[in-house]
Amino acid sequence: MMGSALERHGYDVTLTGSGREALDALSRNAFDLVLTDIVMQDIDGISLLERIPEQQPNLPVVMVTAIHDIGVAIDAMRRGAYDYLLKPFERGHLLGTVERALEHRQVLEESHNYQQSLEQMVRARTEMLRHAMEDLEHSYDVTLEALGDALDLKDSETEGHSKRVTAYTIALARAMGIAPAEIKVIARGAFLHDIGKMAIPDNILRKPGKLSADEQEMMREHCTRGYHMLRKIPFLAGAAEIVFCHQEHFDGSGYPNGLRGREIPIGARIFAIADTLDAITSDRPYRKSRSFDAAREEILRCSGTQFDPAVVEVFLKIPNELWQELRSEISGQNKRFSTFETTQPGKLA
Repeated sequence: MMGSALERHGYDVTLTGSGREALDALSRNAFDLVLTDIVMQDIDGISLLERIPEQQPNLPVVMVTAIHDIGVAIDAMRRGAYDYLLKPFERGHLLGTVERALEHRQVLEESHNYQQSLEQMVRARTEMLRHAMEDLEHSYDVTLEALGDALDLKDSETEGHSKRVTAYTIALARAMGIAPAEIKVIARGAFLHDIGKMAIPDNILRKPGKLSADEQEMMREHCTRGYHMLRKIPFLAGAAEIVFCHQEHFDGSGYPNGLRGREIPIGARIFAIADTLDAITSDRPYRKSRSFDAAREEILRCSGTQFDPAVVEVFLKIPNELWQELRSEISGQNKRFSTFETTQPGKLA
């Protein structure tokens, strides 16, 4: 009777004689609505109600029954039934219930489609934003490299020093298990560690002989000056801390604030070893370069005083061949060095 009434109003109706037949039909075809009795021979209506979402999620179910028990009705609603139709009922009541259930399904589908469309839009916008941020970050890093090159031109004694010490710092930070995002911050700090020297008078910076006490005091201001140059730039705030602390010593004998131990940022403690490694193995007007073995011995000798022993321990496990390869790559005329490449575990070129 129900099937005939619904078909006369234009609905396509599939009739099943049991709960198992209903599940079989649901597994083979898509439906917009299920009307089911509660009392059936094999699978009762409540059990069928619970299993329908496994076949077709968000499918509205109307319970059609002669059980006049409010507790049964409430239980059916709690388990996901859309409505509860009591026998006997008028045809208009049946049609009204079916119409409301189908409207409810349409609203659910529209909401689901809108949510999917919104999620797709958010993913697309997020991807666009990610690319824009990557492009912006690349522009920042190109600008930083230009600053580093400008510093090398001003202080010809240390030409290429910024790139070498950055490469050494990245390699050592990786060996210590520092997260890639933090390594990028540390790399920027290492590359710009001497940026404060841009504010040091040339007659002091380029003086060939020994500096006087006053000149040494002025030279030491490059840490603070570099910090103040960078700290107001949001994406360089972390790097500014490394610039500020890169001359601090583990035992507190460094400058500008005499920090000791873990008071010194980990990036600055890593950089200190990389900086010394490059200083010892590079030519200076007042002395010739020494070997990586000599640098290793000097860094070990200063463990616990100038350097963090934990960082020294990791440094000593890295073979000299890596440092030599990095130096050679950076110095190569036909190789392009990416100063802030921190994600790949191998070479830095």
